[in-house]
Amino acid sequence: MSALITVKDLALAYHGREVLRDVSLQLAPGEIVTIVGPNGSGKSSLLRALIGALPPVKGTIHRKPGLRVGYVPQKLVIDATLPLTVARFLGLPRRITRARVRAALTEAGVGEIADHQMASLSGGQMQRVMLARALLAKPDLLILDEATQGLDQPGAASFYRQIEAVRQRQGCAVLMVSHDLHVVMAASDRVLCFNGHICCEGTPDIVASAPEYRALFGTGTQGALALYRHEHSHSHGPECNHDTADGSLH
Repeated sequence: MSALITVKDLALAYHGREVLRDVSLQLAPGEIVTIVGPNGSGKSSLLRALIGALPPVKGTIHRKPGLRVGYVPQKLVIDATLPLTVARFLGLPRRITRARVRAALTEAGVGEIADHQMASLSGGQMQRVMLARALLAKPDLLILDEATQGLDQPGAASFYRQIEAVRQRQGCAVLMVSHDLHVVMAASDRVLCFNGHICCEGTPDIVASAPEYRALFGTGTQGALALYRHEHSHSHGPECNHDTADGSLH
């Protein structure tokens, strides 16, 4: 099975300053990969490069021909005085059918808000609308850049359960950047830890025990992993088989 994206020896700079170097990775169809790392470690810069918004200083990015990418940004600010419904927002810049709007919103877990005003949405609803917009492209790869920023812990966990369910139903790969270590370390097939380069990578349990990861984040994640798994197994959200020996999703 060919990779969706292959990155080789990539270096990136932002405002003339190198933010990432010597990055090589592949994204396989259907897998969930999470990038973690401290602020300024190059996480969001990599996502911008993958969608073509930041040119490489060095190295190559190869995308599978015809690759469809859905992108969910950190946040979207809507003018509170702008009369714009969710359905109308999803239909920009070109109109789409009501059925497609409702199907995308239902897939994102908010099927009942098509007629709500965008300015009235909560943070969690807004992010699910952005997810619905990304899903309209029927993506092979869904990219999320700290999509739960500003949400509380239950809201973030709920959003990531929705992402897991989307992956299972649609078969798309997911690449996400997040600071929600307690959630994403349990909700990923593979984790990449960035600090200007890839300092460690592997299944969540392997990365959580790596010296490079612990030097950046301490040793508390393992306990948080167990807590998340316990809460997740008793939730009423979509069923996911991720409580495996190596911490990976299947």
